[in-house]
Amino acid sequence: MGTGSRTLRGAAGPGSRVWRADGGIKAGMKKMSVFLILTLAFPAQSFLVQAQTEKAPATLKSILLEQLRKTHNQKDWFVPANTAVEGLTPEQASWKDGSGNHSVGQLTAHLVFWNQDQLARFKGEPPPKYSGKNDDTFVFDSKKWNAAVQQLDEVLTAWEKAVEAADDKKIESWASTIALIGTHNAYHVGQIIYVRKQQGSWDPEKGVK
Repeated sequence: MGTGSRTLRGAAGPGSRVWRADGGIKAGMKKMSVFLILTLAFPAQSFLVQAQTEKAPATLKSILLEQLRKTHNQKDWFVPANTAVEGLTPEQASWKDGSGNHSVGQLTAHLVFWNQDQLARFKGEPPPKYSGKNDDTFVFDSKKWNAAVQQLDEVLTAWEKAVEAADDKKIESWASTIALIGTHNAYHVGQIIYVRKQQGSWDPEKGVK
């Protein structure tokens, strides 16, 4: 064979430079394809994860609901009402420190009354009877302690459901009152914790860490 034939056979053989270059090009193109696929896939995946984790913008309703829930049963900056009143006997709920402060039971009765009163007005229903004396809202019967705990949980739950179901116009007109209800609840829950600490019936493990 002539020299040109040997060159042709050499070019086609596994040991030739031309064959190795061709294989390198193929391998390089394969790597490039994988790189492009990953480059296009990961931004899309990151976008989906970000879209799923981003919170919806806060609204007046969502802020008020957050306040109500965190004074009810979601511990965050302070102890919620449900935790504050749990684990007490009727006798413990009736205890007073002798300095004129209210008992846990009295504070709970007060919270139940005013939450029921304002919720009824919010829903357009007749409010509970009221003598006009705030002291009367602190009346507590130790025999009804367990019922009072249940009533507190029920009325706070009802508040959350009512606010969630209300339209924006209603929320706007009641926003200040609802915010004050949350503040009022937090204030008296703090008193309940204080009384329990004085009594020695408060478990520090239930407090805010």
